[in-house]
Amino acid sequence: MKFEIEKTELDGPLIVIPEVFRDDRGFFMEVYRQDLFAQLGLPSQFVQLNHSRSSRNVVRGVHFQWDPPMGKLMRVIQGRAFLVAVDLRVESPTLGRWVGVEMSSDEPRLLWAPASFGRGFCVLSETAEIEYLTTGVYNKAGESGIRWNDSAIGIEWPVSEPLLSAKDDQAQTLAEWLARPEAQNFRYR
Repeated sequence: MKFEIEKTELDGPLIVIPEVFRDDRGFFMEVYRQDLFAQLGLPSQFVQLNHSRSSRNVVRGVHFQWDPPMGKLMRVIQGRAFLVAVDLRVESPTLGRWVGVEMSSDEPRLLWAPASFGRGFCVLSETAEIEYLTTGVYNKAGESGIRWNDSAIGIEWPVSEPLLSAKDDQAQTLAEWLARPEAQNFRYR
């Protein structure tokens, strides 16, 4: 078994491509393997596995957690979705820039986004299921979000009329986040 790594235009997020074995019965792949992830410089310890199902046009995010820091390894296990990572590192030359990747269950790939990046997704198929391994346990008191359509970030979501939670619709802007002392938890290098 092996994994290939594709760099993105941002320093941090990576696309992980597992080796897939297909035949007339279906397919098999390893999604995570501690020893190989460690060799590739990826996190090799995950503490929580989450599973989300959403309908077409749902946008979730942009979410992040600083206490404890939570990186996410995300994959689409059913349907198609557009996954996003946004640089939140104070003093980063790419602060506020984003990377977006369309992924589907038909072409298995994963997006690794470190704790210093906000994450989100929108659903492109009738429904989609997203699964993600995290490096930190969820802590409501140590998590937050950035407004999905903050013009300072300018994510080009491939959806015209998003379905949002009240929390995501009322999230803060990047500027508001950067004015908070907690933002200093995500420092560049």
